[in-house]
Amino acid sequence: MLNGPIPPHVDPRKLADRSATLEGELSLAGLSRLRDPLAEDVGLVRAKFRFERDEHKTVVIHSELDVEVRMVCQRCLELVALPIHSECHYAVVKVGANAQSLPKDYDVLEVGEEPLDLLALIEDELLLALPIVPLHDPDVCQPPAGPEVPEPSEDEVSRSNPFSVLAQLKRDPNV
Repeated sequence: MLNGPIPPHVDPRKLADRSATLEGELSLAGLSRLRDPLAEDVGLVRAKFRFERDEHKTVVIHSELDVEVRMVCQRCLELVALPIHSECHYAVVKVGANAQSLPKDYDVLEVGEEPLDLLALIEDELLLALPIVPLHDPDVCQPPAGPEVPEPSEDEVSRSNPFSVLAQLKRDPNV
């Protein structure tokens, strides 16, 4: 097991042959695509990757990611801290290979001869795990008060409907 900073690029096939486990933390500030939907980029992502070969000799990556992100609550427009947990199981295949024979439990990850960009994989997983509409619990916040709608005045209430003439024409048998 390798503890410490997560390397940016790895060779999953070599790590699977050694049944290696990578575990470490990385800063949210270093994940540029993930910063856009967040209100703050402060925090650490705890990542764990287990590389192995399954019974069919397929390279498999098991990933676990944990982070707490801060987003804007879409109900009250205040910051909300959301714990994000993501677990994925990848089957590594060569680019263009037939992935039909893989078990349905695996997500297919096409990797060529170049090393796997592990930071991009972490960022993709976290982007998919973010809530579409971030919200506090309903008992914690309420929507902001909007502008007050005034009660209709007596003039507005007593004003006739402009289509009332059409209703009268409809009732008149001579038309």
